[in-house]
Amino acid sequence: MSAGGGVACWLDPMGATLTGERFDDGDWLFEQKLDGFRFLAFVSGDDALLLTRNRIRHRFPAIEAALIDQDLDDFILDGEVVWGDQRTGAPRASGASDGEYAVFDILRLEGRAVTSLPLTDRKRLLREHFTWTYPLVQVEPLAEDGIAAYERACREGWEGVMAKRRDSLYEHKRSRNWLKMKCDASQEFVVGGFTEPRGARVGFGAL
Repeated sequence: MSAGGGVACWLDPMGATLTGERFDDGDWLFEQKLDGFRFLAFVSGDDALLLTRNRIRHRFPAIEAALIDQDLDDFILDGEVVWGDQRTGAPRASGASDGEYAVFDILRLEGRAVTSLPLTDRKRLLREHFTWTYPLVQVEPLAEDGIAAYERACREGWEGVMAKRRDSLYEHKRSRNWLKMKCDASQEFVVGGFTEPRGARVGFGAL
């Protein structure tokens, strides 16, 4: 697909695999799993195009303006548009109906594909080359290890945690190098019962 206005051709986003594992491993980093809408951002000169995984364009004027305002001319980012307290736990300021673009990866920088670089190098490019002010934010790894991060996620009401191999390349398909550890909905219940009364007992026999 060619996205007009000089913006690059379509690239499939990397997909994560759902897992029931909860683990600690120094070869992996852990991020908050956001509850937003996934978008690739294609930016070339004065054009910014945000496309869903189904290649549908949505307009976010403030986000597009912030992307174009970067001191860069040609890049592709991967992230989610989120609203309200979905990321920080704090309410957004009035007039922030555009939401914010929470970026967790980069596919191209100044015309050069960076998908073959390890994830940690791609994260470094995001830190070093972009200005992160609202409505743009970089999704940073959590300080906790995997199990503690998962417990925090469930305790604070997040959707879950993303586990990503530090040396993983950006694959244009679903991969086990990115894992989704979702918080399971659960509730504690007390199950009770009783028996019918026997003999001289009335009401019930036993709990």
